Amino acid sequence: MESGLVASHRLRLPLPSAAASAGAGAGARHHLLRHRHPLAAAPLRLLRHRHPLAAAPLRLSLPRHLPQPTPLRLPAALPLRPSLPPLRASASAAAPAPGDDAAPKFLGVETKTLKKIVPLGLMFFCILFNYTILRDTKDVLVVTAKGSSAEIIPFLKTWVNLPMAVGFMLLYTKLADVLSKEALFYAVIFPFIAFFGAFAYVLYPMRDAIHPTALADRLLASLGPSFLGPVAILRVWSFCLFYVMAELWGSVVISVLFWGFANQITTVEEAKEFYPLFGLGANVALIFSGRTVKYFSNMRKNLGPGVDGWAISLKAMMSIVVILGLVITSIYWGVNRFVIDKSSMPVVERKKKDKPKLSMGESMKVLLSSRYVRDLATLVVAYGISINLVEVTWKSKLKAQFPSPNEYSSFMGDFSTATGIATFTMMLLGRVILRKFGWGVAATITPAVLLLTGVGFFSLILFGEPLTPLMTQFGMTPLLAAVYVGAMQNIFSKSAKYSLFDPCKEMAYIPLDEDMKVKGKAAIDVVCNPLGKSGGALIQQFMILSFGSLANSTPYLGGILLVIVLAWLGAVRSLDSQFSPLAKQELEREKMLKAKTVETTAQVVGTGNGSLQESLGSETPANGSAIKESQETDSTTPEKSGQQSQ
Repeated sequence: MESGLVASHRLRLPLPSAAASAGAGAGARHHLLRHRHPLAAAPLRLLRHRHPLAAAPLRLSLPRHLPQPTPLRLPAALPLRPSLPPLRASASAAAPAPGDDAAPKFLGVETKTLKKIVPLGLMFFCILFNYTILRDTKDVLVVTAKGSSAEIIPFLKTWVNLPMAVGFMLLYTKLADVLSKEALFYAVIFPFIAFFGAFAYVLYPMRDAIHPTALADRLLASLGPSFLGPVAILRVWSFCLFYVMAELWGSVVISVLFWGFANQITTVEEAKEFYPLFGLGANVALIFSGRTVKYFSNMRKNLGPGVDGWAISLKAMMSIVVILGLVITSIYWGVNRFVIDKSSMPVVERKKKDKPKLSMGESMKVLLSSRYVRDLATLVVAYGISINLVEVTWKSKLKAQFPSPNEYSSFMGDFSTATGIATFTMMLLGRVILRKFGWGVAATITPAVLLLTGVGFFSLILFGEPLTPLMTQFGMTPLLAAVYVGAMQNIFSKSAKYSLFDPCKEMAYIPLDEDMKVKGKAAIDVVCNPLGKSGGALIQQFMILSFGSLANSTPYLGGILLVIVLAWLGAVRSLDSQFSPLAKQELEREKMLKAKTVETTAQVVGTGNGSLQESLGSETPANGSAIKESQETDSTTPEKSGQQSQ
């Protein structure tokens, strides 16, 4: 026997006439089963008790005083379903989850995301390409200039670079209160672009006219050769200004402008997925920019005698910097104009982290109260001092080997390329080293590399004369060998810092309790970071003023480096003995928590199956209520999807 529901599909029920229908109103026409004609139910009862011999189609005759019937056609959208489970499945399928609007994708990534990430990647590449050219050029200018040497660098960093960086950030803070974000970006980056272009085409050609060479000579004669570095700042003031602007490009344009803009337009999920790729792309930019510096530095070989080859190379490289700077601003303008929909961007109020602003005295108390934090602080300070001690001494030997600006710049181009390749490789190997050998081995690699290369570098400088016959067989001199060993020290120490030292340092904070984690990191930021960066420069200044020159103080600098690196290795060993047990406890605690969560979930699922089946059986509503529920769900689905798309 057929059920009444199936029969109602097959039977064409009569409807009242147009006049009667109009009187019923729009609500009566909306749902036929809810407002069925009183006589329309009779065919259902007849079908349920049909005579066995009734093979002909059933025809009903209505009284003459009623209007003639018209065939009933059920609306196509009427959601009649045979039973409840398909009804629930259909209803859930009809209402798509938020975010499942089948957004267009390319290579598995939504095109909306690619429209932001690809321009950001190009901006980052151009910024770092410029930074490598500027970083190599600034050293060439201040180290190879007449009347100057590598001794100028520690004085320049302490007494010129630091005050100008502080002044620039104060000015930036004031401008941020008055200008919009877009106007602030342009107001900061355009002066950089204009200065680098003007330096190559205006300031450098006029260097003899604008540099007070005679005054610097008189000051040096009266003060003595120990003050060669401070006097050189005055002697080549325009080169020092270029040095400071190149340093600020790295700290302002990269850290403040680019990362501020990237954090403004990307979500947390996008940042987790694509920010690591920016780090790899930075090393790719380093490789290509190093090749560019090498190419333009070698232009002098193809020029005739009497031509200032370095001036031509400088103009070519600064032209690239200006062009890429304009490309950066164009990308920024295009993203703001065509990619970002500011009217639909959600305004997210981010709560500030509870990071205490400790004073110097409070920071020292935190550092002295915990052996763990003291060891961690030793790592940070030792790295900053060690890098500066070796780098400045190496650059002084580099000038002795390559006195010409073009030769010096050409070598720096090779150095930048090698640094990019080594860092790219170490970033890929860093995770493998941490997983396979653990925190202690990974944290030991950076000071071990500094110790081995530092000992080799200073040994070649101090005891290189007896090795001269041996070096000659390989076509080298002790000075050239020292330059190569110093370059290896700088390359591997920097690559190890980015791939191993920084991750290990941040991992060391994890096992600490919340109070010490916050206060310890704040103390290291206040005391250790500035001390590590300026400590090496202050030590070199003291040595130069005490012993007359950087060359005379080289043996003492080598001894100081040895002591600092040994203290660094001791701190790593001590910290590893504290970190490993704490990390194991943290890992066991996480495993126990996961096991409890899985057990609780299994119990809930096991006890809930019966009630779930009962609820499904009890939730079998009448046909009309089920249809009403499905229609309400279907009607709200477009609204939800529209809100999600907005």
